[in-house]
Amino acid sequence: MEKVIDKKVLLKVDQLKQYFPVKTESIFKPKAFVKAVDDVSFELFEGETLSIVGESGCGKSTTGRAILRLDEPTDGKVYYSGQNILELNKKEMRKLRGDLQVIFQDPFASLNPRQTVKQILNEAMAIQNVVEKPKRMDRMLELLGYVGLPPEALDRYPHEFSGGQRQRIGIARALAVDPKLIICDEAVSALDVSIQAQILNLLKKLQKQFQLTFLFISHDLSVVRHISDRVMVMYLGKVVEIAEKKDLFDSPLHPYTKALLSSIPVPNPTLKRERVMLTGDVPSPIDPPTGCRFHTRCPFAVENCKQVEPALREIRNNHFVSCHRAEELAQ
Repeated sequence: MEKVIDKKVLLKVDQLKQYFPVKTESIFKPKAFVKAVDDVSFELFEGETLSIVGESGCGKSTTGRAILRLDEPTDGKVYYSGQNILELNKKEMRKLRGDLQVIFQDPFASLNPRQTVKQILNEAMAIQNVVEKPKRMDRMLELLGYVGLPPEALDRYPHEFSGGQRQRIGIARALAVDPKLIICDEAVSALDVSIQAQILNLLKKLQKQFQLTFLFISHDLSVVRHISDRVMVMYLGKVVEIAEKKDLFDSPLHPYTKALLSSIPVPNPTLKRERVMLTGDVPSPIDPPTGCRFHTRCPFAVENCKQVEPALREIRNNHFVSCHRAEELAQ
């Protein structure tokens, strides 16, 4: 899809779908599905940070879980280093999980409350067998140093730490198995603003130090602007725009992206920003609209938008958008 020169594609997602069945009241009614992710395709380049943004329920976190096979995808292909990981059996997938790690939104829920930090880090290394047993203590102390925690933290339990410190433990656990790709699923949304900045700066530092690749999932556009190289915007299970960060923030093409960016708070109270106000609610993912899924709320929708689903196409260099009127609105 993207035409970035001299960059190796680490992850390629092709027409990924994740449907969840809905219970019906009668056995005679046809089975319905929540189309959480519907025909999503994109590429992630080695060493970059691609952020996925959108409203709650747009399918961004489900996309991350489907890529990792935490939920088995309904359809599609996910290529990691050229290999379709959806074809791997459990044993093969388990070996690969050392390369593919995740940092969850809630650091308290994602850490075992009955294990000390030492046990948490040791378990990760033991399962993937990445460090010999005699060397694991040195490796654990090294990991704590990377994330800014003292050595005595090894003997403490998750509840003895603050939220920011727990997230640092989660990052250390991800690093323990020498990953290539880390999916950050709302990794800073549960933290205070000042702590968010610390964790974001830590992630950027670690990315440079270990040549990591991030798929960063967030609803906070200010956070996305700070950490991203490229940004992918999703709406109701579909990708509506993908572009370089600067290009997307300076000149968005899709009406939904424009509405999202116009909602970012301005720190200067004397400055006023023209808001793009959307009418109506997000349609149900069980029965999404025909044509463009955004047409029910789009102020620029025409009859064609209601009938024909727009393809994701390149309008500017490495700037892809799914909108029938993209060229017209770009002027």
